[in-house]
Amino acid sequence: MYYNKFQDLELSALGMGCMRLPCIDGDDARPDAEAVQEMVDYAMANGVNYYDTAWGYHNGNSETVLGKALAKYDHKDYYIASKFPGYDLSNFDRIEEIFEAQLEKCGVDYFDFYLFHNVCEMNIDKYLDDEIGLRDFLVKQKEAGRIKHLGFSCHGTLETMHRFIKKYWRDLEFCQIQLNYLDFEFQDARFKVEELNNLGMPIWVMEGLRGGKLAKSCLGAEKMLAKSNPDWTPANWAFAFLESVPGVTVILSGMSDLEQMKQNIEFFSEKRSISDDDIATLLTAAHFDVTGKNSGTVPCTACKYCTTHCPQELDIPRLLSLYNEHAYSEGGFIAPMALAAIDRDKLPSACIGCGSCAKVCPQQIDIPGTMKKFTEMLG
Repeated sequence: MYYNKFQDLELSALGMGCMRLPCIDGDDARPDAEAVQEMVDYAMANGVNYYDTAWGYHNGNSETVLGKALAKYDHKDYYIASKFPGYDLSNFDRIEEIFEAQLEKCGVDYFDFYLFHNVCEMNIDKYLDDEIGLRDFLVKQKEAGRIKHLGFSCHGTLETMHRFIKKYWRDLEFCQIQLNYLDFEFQDARFKVEELNNLGMPIWVMEGLRGGKLAKSCLGAEKMLAKSNPDWTPANWAFAFLESVPGVTVILSGMSDLEQMKQNIEFFSEKRSISDDDIATLLTAAHFDVTGKNSGTVPCTACKYCTTHCPQELDIPRLLSLYNEHAYSEGGFIAPMALAAIDRDKLPSACIGCGSCAKVCPQQIDIPGTMKKFTEMLG
């Protein structure tokens, strides 16, 4: 295992994400404690020192099972991270109660890393509300030594990330973003990386394998990539891409069995490098996979010609972007979460089908038809 420096710490480049732990009978609410213990033991024995969990993972049971698995080890030998669950707005009324329960569930007196969880359009106003007192509470916990390092994770847009950082930049030490070679362009991760690099803020990676999709294939680029490293798996290529991104400090992987962990730890035994040509191959493969005929996406370039002709004043490029994410991912939480922050009269369902937007679209997208389809997809 190789390590990256963060302030005065040496963090394992590979972190164990605890959102996709092995479960009993496939029940997400019942993580297999015995299997998790075996994985944690192997990780600790092979140099992994960063463990990431959260209040909501595995229906609230991830923190508990991870805490029990780490209980046999001295806390000085590992770093544990958890998060305030701002994805549920009702939790803002239970800040202290949740934090105390998290410490108890994880079996620790302090968190090495603690995050504002999932900053996005749905919750940004709550996160920025001084009267709620979340920031003040977490800073006090840090001053008391119950949080060693404070950061945030973000699934929102670049604009939302900007708003959050602008308000709390003095308190933030790192940022966790969805980053992989598919989302480098598709979810504008490239611009988030650039912004964080400009601020000198270290990057934690989540969804490096895009929920396992990038562990199964290189999106059609296998033959070209094999010329460089014929023995690498698709997961190896995905991780190697992440290692090439400036500012990346910890790469989290939600490993769901011991074999996955063994393979990943072996790959992270040393830092890998890939050529600019291989990076270009990966990004090109991602582009054509996302825009391919079978992807269900539309080729919106966000030129905004459509918005000037919409009588409903819909933010059509934004809605099409969310449609693309939802269609490509065959569902998921990102689009519904973002739409929850949009006024009802600005949702896809507000489209009246007049076709004024489609008449001026350079990409000849059937915008009214796409809005109707998106509404149907969302139920």
